[in-house]
Amino acid sequence: MRIAHVAPLWELVPPKAYGGTELVVHLLSEEMARRGHEVTLFAVAGSQTIAELEAYAPVALRELENQIQQDKTHCTVMAYELKMLQDVFQRAGEFDIIHNHLGFQALPFADFVDTPVVTTLHNALNPEPVRKLFFRNAHLPYISISDYQQKLWPELNYAATIYHGIDLDRFEPCYEHGGKDYLAFLGRLSPEKGPHHAIRIAKELGMKLVLAGKIDRVDQQFYDRELAHLVDGEQIVYVGEVGHGQKVELLRNAAATLCPIEWPEPFGLVMIESMACGTPVFALRDGSVPEVIDQDVSGAIAGSVEELREAVRRYRDFDRRLVRGVAEKRFSARRMVDDHLRLYETLVARSGVPKTRWGLGSRSARVRELSGEHAQQQLTPSQVAERKQAALGRKSNPGAEHPIQSSVALGLGELGELGAKLDHRFPASQLRPDMSEYNPGYFTGS
Repeated sequence: MRIAHVAPLWELVPPKAYGGTELVVHLLSEEMARRGHEVTLFAVAGSQTIAELEAYAPVALRELENQIQQDKTHCTVMAYELKMLQDVFQRAGEFDIIHNHLGFQALPFADFVDTPVVTTLHNALNPEPVRKLFFRNAHLPYISISDYQQKLWPELNYAATIYHGIDLDRFEPCYEHGGKDYLAFLGRLSPEKGPHHAIRIAKELGMKLVLAGKIDRVDQQFYDRELAHLVDGEQIVYVGEVGHGQKVELLRNAAATLCPIEWPEPFGLVMIESMACGTPVFALRDGSVPEVIDQDVSGAIAGSVEELREAVRRYRDFDRRLVRGVAEKRFSARRMVDDHLRLYETLVARSGVPKTRWGLGSRSARVRELSGEHAQQQLTPSQVAERKQAALGRKSNPGAEHPIQSSVALGLGELGELGAKLDHRFPASQLRPDMSEYNPGYFTGS
């Protein structure tokens, strides 16, 4: 299969330290390439892969953060992303499937190519303009990374839920409880991740806490106001961002990993990384937590900070071999890749649209050609207005046809069977902005 993975440009693939999305992209592209698939990775320059790399931006955009902050229009980021997306979709005919990990930026291009475009929801759909763009493109296939995500945004067309996986061979577990005298917190030091709760739990239990993770610019004030005065370098230690080796050592030698989150976490890679090290995870009940943690097996879930503190007291009751076993059974990279490849095959089979080896997909090329032919026609002002409305997807008539249907009605019979297939895939009722007639099961056949 010919597969394109489109990664964010904010971090390297794989990331040097923080970067869950980029880590998942790396695992998918590497394992798929090892299995003999033709994989092209669109990512930042300097990324490492055995697949074919198409590189954009001289360095990870995070390293240009100061420059980007000074650029109030965010033109730097947009320029790099749009250049990458232009290349991806101009070459769409070279791929059997395009997997969008970048996010909302790729959505407006997807309907202009024959190649199926599937998007993984790696992040929350914020702010509101981003959410509206997703909803306008709700007919496209999406991969949720937890079932909880689907409850948050039921408007979208979910092709599957696929849990993240990790390369378990890179996580050496430790099964002994002896000598483990500290708790671990790994993640962004932001209010929603709950590092202040982790500190409170550690202090009330009289245990050492090691905090590891980045402090984003927007979270610096929170750290300075709420955390800095509590970090004493003895009981409460902050070690900054850590690379993979340091992360494994931190987790495998910890008594427990704390995830006292206060937001709808879509997945939470740190939880399965801790399990892979044999270390139980203690988390507040929010987001995907109940799907990831097997209660009283791989960790414990609590409804309050007080309940979580009491659960942590029992960390020695957990069999660390069983904790690792959960990771092996449910969260391996191999399982994750298997799930994705099965989905790709389904999406390609159901697309039902011929593809060309080179250049844009045949639909886009033919529509451009036909547009040129019909540009010579003399149109009345009302016809011009109607076509503009159709192209923008803002017809005032609720029963209006999809633009492709309008084109066929106006004489583009040359589209023939292809046009009919497109009408079936993207009927007008599923593209209406208010989504009132949207059926989320139409693509998956449910």
